[in-house]
Order: sequence, then C-alpha cells, then structure tokens
Amino acid sequence: MEEFRFQITEEMEEERIDKCMSLLIDSLSRSFIQKLIKVGQVRVNGTVVKGSYRVKADDDVQFCLPESVEPDIQPEKIPLDILYEDKSVVVVNKPKGMVVHPAAGHYSGTLVNALMYHCGSELSGINGVMRPGIVHRIDMNTTGSVIVCKNDAAHNCIAEQLKEHSIRRCYHAICHGSLKEDQGTIVGAIGRHPTDRKKMAINEKNGKHAVTHYKVLKRFKDYTYIECRLETGRTHQIRVHMASIGHPLLGDEVYSNRKNPFILQGQTLHAKILGFIHPVSDVYIEIDAPLPDYFMHLLKILSH
Repeated sequence: MEEFRFQITEEMEEERIDKCMSLLIDSLSRSFIQKLIKVGQVRVNGTVVKGSYRVKADDDVQFCLPESVEPDIQPEKIPLDILYEDKSVVVVNKPKGMVVHPAAGHYSGTLVNALMYHCGSELSGINGVMRPGIVHRIDMNTTGSVIVCKNDAAHNCIAEQLKEHSIRRCYHAICHGSLKEDQGTIVGAIGRHPTDRKKMAINEKNGKHAVTHYKVLKRFKDYTYIECRLETGRTHQIRVHMASIGHPLLGDEVYSNRKNPFILQGQTLHAKILGFIHPVSDVYIEIDAPLPDYFMHLLKILSH
C-alpha cells in the first residue's frame, strides 16, 4: 500500500473530509475517497474518521491507497487513419467516440488497443502499460491528430515540446452565437470545478495558466465556425474557454445548456493542425487532419 499524508490549512477548515481530500488530490474521485473512508483507510490525527467529519486547521490527515492491479490490455485489430508514420512517431486521425487510452469502463476499443496491434512492441513505455506511446490526448468526442511515440527517446523529445508549448496545435470548432470580434485571446486558469468533479472550470485560485487564441472562419445565423490555437494544453481548455465567454461549442453536453437541433455525438471540435520538431531529424513537420464527414456535412447545412 502507498501512504499519503498532508496537513489541513485554515482555508479548508470546516470542509467535509471527503470533499477536502477530493479538492487536494485531483487524481482521486470523491466516490473513491468515500470508499477509502468507509473501510477505515483515512485517519485524522491518528484516529479513523467518518465521511461526515469536518476538518480543522492543522489536522494531520493520513490515508493509504491499495495497490492497483492494472488490467491486461490487449491488441485489437481496429482500423486506423494514419496521417504520418516513421520509425519514431505515428500521427493518427482519431475518430469521434474513441477513447485515447484504457481507463475505468474503457479497457477495449481504445486508440491504445489499436496501436498495440498496428505497432506491436514498438511503443514508448514511459507512461506505463495502460498508455504505451501516449504523450498527449484529446477527448473521446473530439476528432483529429494525436501524436504517438514509438520509443522513449522520441517520447521525451515530444513531451519536452509540449511542456514548452512549442508544438503548434490548431483546432476547428463550431460554437453557439456570433462572436463580436473576428479574432481574440482568452486567458483564464483552468482547474477542477469546485462542486462538479467531472468538469473543469475557470479557477484562478487552484487552476493552471491557460491561453486560447481564436479566429472566426465563417459566420452563420446562430453559430460561428472558428479556429482555436492552443498556447497551453489544459484539460477541456477550448471547451471551457469558449463557454466562459458565452459561446459554448455546439454539441457540448458538459459545458453547454443550449439547445442542439442536430444529432451530434458530443462537441463539434477537431484537432486539425499539429506541428512539431521531429525527435530524430530535427526538422519541423506539420500535419493537417481533414475534417470528419459529420463536420463537413454540418457546415453545409449551416451554410444554407
């Protein structure tokens, strides 16, 4: 078992222990934390507590995480739309509805399962057996370019470019409403939503710095076709930023409560341009992923 320990600050005082832990530890869901508390794995000042316990400043919180048994991820013969491939990297045009890597509830049918069949053992191992080759990801219902690394040297190189925000990432999207300006920049730290663990939100106190540049490509009656360039790459960044200025993405079931007259599977968002320095040749490579059929069809409908 892995043991964790932290001290409660004054700002957290009087919060329920389960909520407090979920705010401090992003990687654990509140329901999982409640299970830990229920089986007596959480102690405050050396004493086992209940989920209703309200913390006090300087409380000493200790808990143990049981060792997780990672499932055996299997290669699967799933067709891949490969945009670029060599001995170091492969860029895949991910379809809508495909999860990038296995996680609870999604242990098959993922991009990783498909890549394991396509690449065999030629995938970087830095991110473990659950995410071989994966250096970044896009949401399940976002389409477009994902770069995958075939060895650890390539993985480290691409990861460093992501860290430095030097990789060019441009997305195409359709948002609700008509943007006032033809282009603009949204700056707002992104972190966990304070009450809904499944959502991200503008969170200047606990979030990470995030910048999105947008440009209008075409205007329709009730919608706008835009390009978004990421300066940073936070979870759900474009979806959160566009919703924050009153223009949520069409089809987004998480960050929009607007009516959706079209039959869509999640947000209308596509990772179109991906540009990076090749880890071996040191040459800049730019990949342009064609828009998926549903997106093209939607643009035609909106144009009429």
